[in-house]
Amino acid sequence: MRGQQTFGDIEFEGKKRTTCREVFLDQMEAVVPWKEWTALIAPWCPKGEYGRPPKGIEVMLHMYLLQVWFSLRGEMLEDALYDSQSMRRFVGINLLEEDIPDATTLLKFRHLLEKHDLTNRMFRQINDTLSRKGYLMKEGTIVDATIIAAPSSTKNKEGQRDPEMHQTKKGNQW
Repeated sequence: MRGQQTFGDIEFEGKKRTTCREVFLDQMEAVVPWKEWTALIAPWCPKGEYGRPPKGIEVMLHMYLLQVWFSLRGEMLEDALYDSQSMRRFVGINLLEEDIPDATTLLKFRHLLEKHDLTNRMFRQINDTLSRKGYLMKEGTIVDATIIAAPSSTKNKEGQRDPEMHQTKKGNQW
């Protein structure tokens, strides 16, 4: 992170336990060849001559990798970055100083990587590096389940129960 610490940063640093996500992100921060990948991507990135100023390549690359590792759509990653201090720290964003790049910006960055076949080169390289160190990279997910109110009847038009419909309990409510 850059600049001044927020109260949230201070509170986060004072916590008693390091999460599995933080350990994983710290390991990836150490393993990924950031400077090499930034140099690989730089010739293809817009210089900011037109439209809004571009975000830094490293910020976008960190976001892209979070999206891949945790199977997040652009909007879900944007939400996760607002929610997760560890993810914001990994990306290098301080909300006092800058906004989180939106889903469209990330989509354009991903398309740029795909158009120039950079993702295949990067992932072959990182997989080789990880396998030499004895690591195996698998895809992960962050699941966001929302409970919604629905009518208590689970019967369809024929008066039969819908096999795909289930109840759950939240607190003392079904």
